[in-house]
Amino acid sequence: MENNFTLYSKYYDLFYQSKDYHAEANYVSDCIKNYSPNAKTILEFGSGTGIHGLILQKMGYDIFGIERSHQMVDEAKLHGFPCKQADITNFKIDRNFDAVISLFHVISYINENASLENVFRNASKCLNTGGLFIFDVWYSPAVYHQRPESRIKKVENNDISVIRMAVPEIHSSKNVVDVNYTILVKDKKIDNWIEFQEQHPMRHFSIPEISLLAAFTGFELVKAEEFLTGNPPSENTWGVNFMLKKKSLLTLNHLIT
Repeated sequence: MENNFTLYSKYYDLFYQSKDYHAEANYVSDCIKNYSPNAKTILEFGSGTGIHGLILQKMGYDIFGIERSHQMVDEAKLHGFPCKQADITNFKIDRNFDAVISLFHVISYINENASLENVFRNASKCLNTGGLFIFDVWYSPAVYHQRPESRIKKVENNDISVIRMAVPEIHSSKNVVDVNYTILVKDKKIDNWIEFQEQHPMRHFSIPEISLLAAFTGFELVKAEEFLTGNPPSENTWGVNFMLKKKSLLTLNHLIT
């Protein structure tokens, strides 16, 4: 995950300019209100350029972001979103929150079990008792049923044109799909093209897998549903949203004894 978005981040918002960030932020807010009505503070893992966070901020939430890409952190700060550059597998912060959120498949970028456990434990450390951990991931039944395909996407604005070619490489034994990107960028002013490659290894998960990981790291699984629609997950559901709740110390002690 170290080199992901190093150059890609410069064109990230252009690629997803048609993404309905307001609908997604409203969906996340509804999830929080349904399971923790009094929640006001949010920590966002993988906050990107801060678009979701700024919308949630306008809704009245006190939100802070953790983002690994310094390019994205710089962009987010330009827009007034409070965040810091850090790795969600290994960071420190001196406050607790009512909810931790991680959107747009950030958790799927965590491929190794040890790192994944660190992320879940870090979320737990940052949460007040009863706090929510909300995140979406690629869903294994859909990956196996639909199979990722090669795709080409073209976007542009007044200054640049971008062509992105994505070629998947499936590693079934690891529950990982390497998405190999070739990105071509044209500077319209000087009619010049540059090309670069990036690899994004994406891990997919089943509901029992997340449930076991949640129990192991001090959470209970509250709900799993299709992201945005709220429908039950199926083999046609590519992205599943999980809502976990941090267990109380009494509950954890009872389970241990």
